[in-house]
Amino acid sequence: MAAASKKAKSYKSENITVLEGLDPVRKRPGMYIGGVGSAGLHHLVWEIMDNSVDEAMNGHATEINVHLHKSGMTVAVSDNGRGIPVDMHKKTKKSALETVLTVLHAGGKFEGDNYKTAGGLHGVGASVVNALSKSLVAVVKRDGAQFRMEFAKGQPKTKLQKLKGNVRGTGTTITFTPDPTIFPKTEFNPNTIRSRIEIVSFLHRGVKVNFVDDVNGKKETFHHENGIVDFLGKVSTERSATPIHEPPFALNSSASDERFELVLHWTDSTDEHVRSYVNGIPTGNGGTHENGFRSGMVKAVRNYIDMHNLMPRGVKISHEDIREGIVAIISTFIKEPQFQGQTKDRLNNPEVASMIDSELRPALEQWMNNNRSVADGIVARIIAAARARAASRAASAAVSRKVSGKRSLLPGKLSDCMASGRGRSELFIVEGDSAGGSAKQGRDRNFQAILPLRGKVLNTESANLKKILDNKEIQDMVAAIGCGLGTSFNIANLRYQKIILLADADSDGHHITTLLLTFFFRHMPQLISNGNLFIAVPPLYRVDIGKETHWAADEEDKVRIINEANGRANPEITRFKGLGEMMPKVLWETTLDPDTRRMLKVEVDDQLETDRVISDLMGKDASARFRFIMERAEDADAIEIDV
Repeated sequence: MAAASKKAKSYKSENITVLEGLDPVRKRPGMYIGGVGSAGLHHLVWEIMDNSVDEAMNGHATEINVHLHKSGMTVAVSDNGRGIPVDMHKKTKKSALETVLTVLHAGGKFEGDNYKTAGGLHGVGASVVNALSKSLVAVVKRDGAQFRMEFAKGQPKTKLQKLKGNVRGTGTTITFTPDPTIFPKTEFNPNTIRSRIEIVSFLHRGVKVNFVDDVNGKKETFHHENGIVDFLGKVSTERSATPIHEPPFALNSSASDERFELVLHWTDSTDEHVRSYVNGIPTGNGGTHENGFRSGMVKAVRNYIDMHNLMPRGVKISHEDIREGIVAIISTFIKEPQFQGQTKDRLNNPEVASMIDSELRPALEQWMNNNRSVADGIVARIIAAARARAASRAASAAVSRKVSGKRSLLPGKLSDCMASGRGRSELFIVEGDSAGGSAKQGRDRNFQAILPLRGKVLNTESANLKKILDNKEIQDMVAAIGCGLGTSFNIANLRYQKIILLADADSDGHHITTLLLTFFFRHMPQLISNGNLFIAVPPLYRVDIGKETHWAADEEDKVRIINEANGRANPEITRFKGLGEMMPKVLWETTLDPDTRRMLKVEVDDQLETDRVISDLMGKDASARFRFIMERAEDADAIEIDV
């Protein structure tokens, strides 16, 4: 107590740290870009590209160029817009260009005169990129001249230079390289950048975006005159969702400064897929624009059904039935969007919901009345969905009765832990009875439960709900976890703090883990968002070097261990064929013991990208997997194939 009191008295003004300029960005980058992983790294590109898009959206630019240099670590974004101003800023006493790139919340988008709509309203995008880059070069063309300025880690390295000679045209080019002291990995993914560029060209009809990919030696131009109508077709094709009517319903509302474009169709898919954007920025977590869309659509369909007396007796249609199979693109342009955080993945403007609802409902209702045969087909599809949902609810209820969470109704294969509450308890879902046996003997039974699964789990991406509910292995998992499934899921009933997937370290084990991840992502996503799902990382190799024993998770890990030994002794390498051949003590030390094990937490950085990858890798369309394999064929000789 005396020591604590003395420490408290030493808390004075000199203990207060004041971060100036761009220091807060470098100190806490996650607050500005969401994190320093892959999503945060690529967010730097989006911030600079969004500025060029804003110029195009407001009629000042017609062409954007994105250049990924051969190193994969440097990106240049240019446009033929007006060019960032270079004259002296009255308040900062610096050039406007330096102000924009070194001062947080400085930009030309706070007043409505320069931009009617813009994605970057916080005035932090360009300065954040500058702060997190080891080098950034800005080149501006305007007023018949060309200007250049260099920066490093947010600080100017040169003064604003006016280059010799006259130039034609206007525009801005920003070239930057991320700071490796901030980002663990600074190589950009060309496919990620390409996908974002393609979306930009869909959302901004008529804008041309050129992508120069020096990493793969490719050059592409994206230009879509039909805008989001073309985008809808591409998304539906990627998801193997066949439309049940053509053409799609489209609505373009431009009655005021705040406008939106919307296109949708019903498909034969069993889920709903909506992609939404605000001023060209993807809102992966939705928001008020999606709320207004869903509300207006449901009202329009219900009004049509009631008007034409199409509701069968004994059938109750829910909003999920109406939305089932929908694929929709919503692109909203708002003068002053309110985003949830700098990463802008959710729209919060309450007035947008009522705007879209009030305009969509009468327009969709009129479209259905003018296309009776199409509308009646849509209603038939909705009624079929309602009947199927009622049947699946009955099946789900039957499963729920079996898995109520009472210990007497838990799966017979489950070796439960002794702890009665959730606390620090863990459930290991283990591949195979043999591995399950070793895990049961090696675990700490006080807080660790083991559930072995037999064989490969059902691929739930390609199965209907009834088949999923009938699967014994899935029934056992649902019963052991205790939360229920789908609409009946309740996180409050979770029986364990951690759900840990434990499979062999070889390719078969990775496949089983992928199958399980697909199930959890589609049917228990709350476990992921709540931070309860993990992947155990058992060793693939035992490496004995002299008297030292090391455990390697994969081939790369094994090579690292041998190289670090630096020839001290000849390594003896043992490759495990599977978890089942590990002694319980070894399995405890390497994989189960919380003090020594390796474990990965399952997180979703980009909901849309994760959805696409799972659909490609696990869906019915084999062509997507073929493309995936062919694109990575050159890497195959570096991979050890398990036989």
